[in-house]
Amino acid sequence: MWWGLLCAVAAAVAYGVASVFQAVAARAVDDGGSGVDPRLLVRVLRQWRYVLGLGLDALGFVAQLVALRVLPLFVVQAALAASLAVTAVAALAVGARLARREWTAIAVVCAGLALLGASAQSEGSAPVGTAFHAGLLVVVAVLAVAGWGAGRAPERIRTPALGLIAGLCFGTVALAGRVLTVTGVGSVLTDPAAYALAAAGVLAMLFFASALQRGSVTTATALMVVGETVVPSVIGVLVLGDSTRAGFGTAAVAGFVLAVAAALALARFGELESPQETAT
Repeated sequence: MWWGLLCAVAAAVAYGVASVFQAVAARAVDDGGSGVDPRLLVRVLRQWRYVLGLGLDALGFVAQLVALRVLPLFVVQAALAASLAVTAVAALAVGARLARREWTAIAVVCAGLALLGASAQSEGSAPVGTAFHAGLLVVVAVLAVAGWGAGRAPERIRTPALGLIAGLCFGTVALAGRVLTVTGVGSVLTDPAAYALAAAGVLAMLFFASALQRGSVTTATALMVVGETVVPSVIGVLVLGDSTRAGFGTAAVAGFVLAVAAALALARFGELESPQETAT
């Protein structure tokens, strides 16, 4: 199980550093438009920082998939939310300053992850039927429509809605990765979860980049963290058989709450701001 925890932390580090590069690229191609524009991904892919971030995302994704095979979803998703602590520390390299409250949040994230690590037990997913796998594709379709509508909503609704929907897409990626059949190439290609994973991943990047491009990074990131942690973690417990070591239930709940709450306190680091903005 220890290597699963190591993979979850490695994924958080990779995602945290990647978000720095990707956010700078998203702002660099801001054309002043509104709504969700699929061409945004084409424009940001011309930015070397975004491509580098995607490379780190790929490494993080592999580590995440490994962790999802052996750890409960609530552990892995809380660890991924902790990538905001990594981003906050990475921002120091470009002149950002962290307030005492933010250093405290980073310490709390670490404490929360330590509690989750102590309470986790190695386990695979409980058997689920084909309907669950196919249902993930339906969820992706619903999220796609919801995200497209959110992109056309008034500004005060647009950013938080896109952030939340992006988080739910990331959560769908985690659920699909958890139940994906990986006994061979053929099993992957015939599993609806594989296509749900790919589609949800693309939608998550598009919606989150759209939210960051025009709206408040703190709002978008906070809602994204809620969407990618709470919903899949609940489904993991209720449907996929996730549990804790005997007698560690309270520690797991406390660790999850601490890690996610502290990540929310670091939400402004979902995007790298200028040193002047970050210092305020």
